[in-house]
Amino acid sequence: MTHPLVDQLRFTRSEFKRGLRKVSENDGFKRIDPMNSISWMVGHLAWQEERYWLRRAQGVILIPRLHEELAYGKPATTPSIGEMWEAWDEVTKAADPWLDSLNGESMAAPLAEGFSSVGTFMLRTIYHYWYHLGEGLAVRQQLGHEGLPDFVGDIDGKAPWRS
Repeated sequence: MTHPLVDQLRFTRSEFKRGLRKVSENDGFKRIDPMNSISWMVGHLAWQEERYWLRRAQGVILIPRLHEELAYGKPATTPSIGEMWEAWDEVTKAADPWLDSLNGESMAAPLAEGFSSVGTFMLRTIYHYWYHLGEGLAVRQQLGHEGLPDFVGDIDGKAPWRS
């Protein structure tokens, strides 16, 4: 059975996609200072997942561009949102088998030597998604997008609490 935190990460990913879907290429480029562009947000979350679940956990760098352009502290960029969703899909699909292997013992272990536990990094990732989802929805509101999600989706059906 999938670890409950992995279920929560997957639910969070689905909410991120739900909140930022149907953003045009043109709107994905737009940056309303001091906020990031939506395309950057998508690529940045792909970078984080690659950094934790592929690079640190497994020694794999799938898309070097993510580290070069979208890592924390890099200058603001406005990449193609289509390219960033493709990168995000590739990274999350590559990370999923490793995430599926996690259990209570492996969640308590360090992500890599000298790092906090996998579980702590899982929580950091989940909260990071929610932070950028809020930022992305704020950008979408400023751009005049309508019909945006205004509450958490079907957590009862997709990722209810379980011990």
